[in-house]
Amino acid sequence: MTFNIVGKRNIWFGLSTLLVAASLACLIIFGLKPGIDFTGGSLLEVSFTHERPTLEEMQGVFVDQEYGNVRVQPTGENGYILKMRFITEDEHQAVLSQLRENFESLGESSVIDAEGLEITGPEGVIIEGVDTTSEGDIEVEESDVVENRLLEERVETIGPAISAQLKERSAKAAVAVILAIVAYVAYAFRRVSKPVKSWKYGITAIVALLHDVIITMGIFSLLGHYMGVEVDIPFVVAMLTILGYSVNDTIVVFDRVRENLIKHGYENFAKVVNKGVNETLVRSINTSITTLLVLSALFFFGGDSIHYFSLALMIGILLGTYSSIFLASPLLVVWKKLSDR
Repeated sequence: MTFNIVGKRNIWFGLSTLLVAASLACLIIFGLKPGIDFTGGSLLEVSFTHERPTLEEMQGVFVDQEYGNVRVQPTGENGYILKMRFITEDEHQAVLSQLRENFESLGESSVIDAEGLEITGPEGVIIEGVDTTSEGDIEVEESDVVENRLLEERVETIGPAISAQLKERSAKAAVAVILAIVAYVAYAFRRVSKPVKSWKYGITAIVALLHDVIITMGIFSLLGHYMGVEVDIPFVVAMLTILGYSVNDTIVVFDRVRENLIKHGYENFAKVVNKGVNETLVRSINTSITTLLVLSALFFFGGDSIHYFSLALMIGILLGTYSSIFLASPLLVVWKKLSDR
């Protein structure tokens, strides 16, 4: 069965234009919510040995904003990540002391006499009956201490100079990747310079991947505005990964188009391009599905530190599959029509 994907290109172009325009509007209005990787500040991760307080209780400790706008993020089953302005070591210890005063609790010890009556002892231990010893007419039951202690898992500090350097290097990495892609595609497709110049294949691939990245960033702009989701270095890594995945999928389709052009000529260019898209359609979908299965496992069962990293990749890969099939290849036909004018 052959799908007329190229023939219905105006539908795909309209949908992509709508999504890109909406994403750009979100980025302009809301922007991305930068994490401390880009703004500078301190990150403190704590956990509780028994039961963590509620999110509202944890946020209530910092309502006075003595440490800036503290962002509280649950992690694991019993932990929290606290992101705040840059704090000194004295302030770091003060934060820990404040949290311990509010949330640490110790149990009570008890002994049981021969008649089964419980005698409550000093604070520090709750006896649950693991080991039993007899001393006269009193039986003492001992067990592990049941308490709720706060443990510091990690503390990280990123200064303004480092965060500015990270921004600059992230931008340079993105530009370098884009230029390398254009150069590679132009070289790889040098044998099919008709009816579309080889460098136009590279430009088309860049248009497709920019489509994927802009929409992904637009979604994260909404997540940042409504859910407080921040972008950090893992997000930049996800964007660069999407660039690579998107262009890889596009080049696979283009490569089949190149083979068909060499075999069948370019008199009916639109038909040759549509044939190439259909021949790689199943491969593109299967590859995306298997990749998404792995990312879904990371998203649902991985740690909180890679939660949104996995989500960014899932969104980007879905968009990359769509753009390589419905956007990049039909754009080649548009290049051809423009050249004929």
